[in-house]
Amino acid sequence: MKIAIIPARGGSKRLPGKNIKVLSGKPMIAWSIEAALNSTLFDLVLVSTDCQEISDIAEHYGAIVPCLRPAILASDTATTNDVISHMVAIVEAQWGNVNTITLLQPTSPLRTASNIVEAHALYEKMEALSVISVCKMEHPVQLCNKLPADHSMSGFVQEKYNVRSQELESYYRINGAIYIFDRTFVGSLTGIYGDKSYAYIMRQDDSIDIDSMLDFDIAEIIMTRR
Repeated sequence: MKIAIIPARGGSKRLPGKNIKVLSGKPMIAWSIEAALNSTLFDLVLVSTDCQEISDIAEHYGAIVPCLRPAILASDTATTNDVISHMVAIVEAQWGNVNTITLLQPTSPLRTASNIVEAHALYEKMEALSVISVCKMEHPVQLCNKLPADHSMSGFVQEKYNVRSQELESYYRINGAIYIFDRTFVGSLTGIYGDKSYAYIMRQDDSIDIDSMLDFDIAEIIMTRR
């Protein structure tokens, strides 16, 4: 069985209520639920949450919320690994064995059903154990560095990198939008970045990960233009 899990805790310090904050006419979590459902890939599209309001909204948009998270999984210290393990245990007790899990963060509302389908096609083509979405770095990593206490720029950029930015080698970052992995990684998600793990490359404008009001505003502008 293939399942999608959308984790959506009620608490958010930097952007309160972000998972259900209205983005381009819908609660933010709705965009991830609809993308998962529209991909037609999953036997179950599930939301893991500790919040009744999020649960009600998730079910309204077609997701399954088997139960609210226990308090121990609703704290700032609860890990994604713990949340996934909890949900998979519930699913296997009620519906049967899980083969593949797709984790979809609700804070990536610009990720589309097509992105999910393409990522799964890569997973099948490569006979992968995991596929993680990435996007090209917005700025060359070679022009980044730490600053000392006095903010001196001495040695900030190595001489060999003091060239036109288009001449620098491209780097990619994990964008948090799609994680596909085999059932064997449940309970030990740190292992997904290993052998038989592949990157699914997404466009930068599909890769906004909302963690602040600025991120939200950028996502709203992109949604409006679409």
